[in-house]
Amino acid sequence: MIITGIAPVTKTRYQVFLDGQPAFCLYKGELSRYHLTEGGSLDEEVYQRICQETLLRRAKLRAMHLLNQMGRTKAQLRKKLLDGGYPEEVVDDAMAYVSSFGYVNDLEYARSFILGRKHRKSRKEIFASLSEKGVPAEQIEEAMAECYETEDTEQAIRELLRKKKYDPETADWKETQKVSAYLARKGFRYEDIRRVIQVSEWNA
Repeated sequence: MIITGIAPVTKTRYQVFLDGQPAFCLYKGELSRYHLTEGGSLDEEVYQRICQETLLRRAKLRAMHLLNQMGRTKAQLRKKLLDGGYPEEVVDDAMAYVSSFGYVNDLEYARSFILGRKHRKSRKEIFASLSEKGVPAEQIEEAMAECYETEDTEQAIRELLRKKKYDPETADWKETQKVSAYLARKGFRYEDIRRVIQVSEWNA
């Protein structure tokens, strides 16, 4: 492998390019330790030493720091590490490390996410949000099956009706149609909307 570039990222941190592609980031002292110079060569043995001795330790610490900041899905954490300039194989090993301790768990993340939002958002909205965060569909469905009961959906609808200041006791047909359309756009099923709106004691 040819070191085709060494570009500063900060005053002390540098991006190393191998064969024209960004490969990893090292600090100035580490460049000297591994004798890396622009235009020089890097054999596989030294590359693996860099990955295992320096980058993997750093990636593990970075992963732990990111997880301490906030809960993340595997996809979110992986993207953060890749964006940090770590090689893919180092990211794989760091992900395996934190996963082995249960620090990153998409099913548990989905459970927590659902429990925190199910009383104010529809299943459809929550499913879409978790999908965007990289949680596999089968794990979202499993978490929903564990976390949802019929009354949870009804409570979420009631909460939105309160925010809209909708009272089924005094609302006319036009207002009811308008709020029903709003709830449908939020992802609630028509039968759930109708069941809640038709219950006169919904705000009891």
